[in-house]
Amino acid sequence: MRKVLFGLMLGVGAVPVAAEPVVIAALGDSLTQGYGLPVDDGFVPQLQNWARAKGADVTLINAGVSGDTSAGGAARIGWTLTPEVDGLIVTLGGNDLLRGLAPDMTRRNLTEILNTAQSADVAVLLIGMQAPGNYGVEYKNTFDAIYPDLADQFDTLYVPSFFSALGEDPTSFVGLMQGDGIHPNAEGVSRIVEAIGPAVLELIERAEN
Repeated sequence: MRKVLFGLMLGVGAVPVAAEPVVIAALGDSLTQGYGLPVDDGFVPQLQNWARAKGADVTLINAGVSGDTSAGGAARIGWTLTPEVDGLIVTLGGNDLLRGLAPDMTRRNLTEILNTAQSADVAVLLIGMQAPGNYGVEYKNTFDAIYPDLADQFDTLYVPSFFSALGEDPTSFVGLMQGDGIHPNAEGVSRIVEAIGPAVLELIERAEN
């Protein structure tokens, strides 16, 4: 998956002269895009800074679109995976839930995204979502199973929840969320990055090999 630049040294022959950084595209919705935050406080810039501070030679591309569903992600995955992209973070499904879309549609769209990434030989980190209980037990169980099932099927890296770092008690989210109660503030993003970061380092390692 890695791309190495080679040059010629006069009288010596071909030797490696520079290695390109790992390029990771983050495909998602407003959580990825950084809705409501200054650019530098968004998920992608904070994650890139965190990974670089850990010594990773990485560039992250923000492929988040506010309001995007899994169908939107599937529609644009082909042109998101440009030749220089080595790895992919997928965080989609939140807007499917907000719209009450059928879980089989979400599964089908995510499967298309992962198939495309697999065909392009791109390493993937899949970040899951959980349905709220008010949709009913059957809907919740069916939706929640999508992400671990697909992670197993495609052998991707997997983080069960984008929000797991903020705790399970919604009252603990208050100081970490924006006023809409849906999107994390800068401190909330920082905690999410700390939790997801180790999996991203694993993604970078996979992309290098």
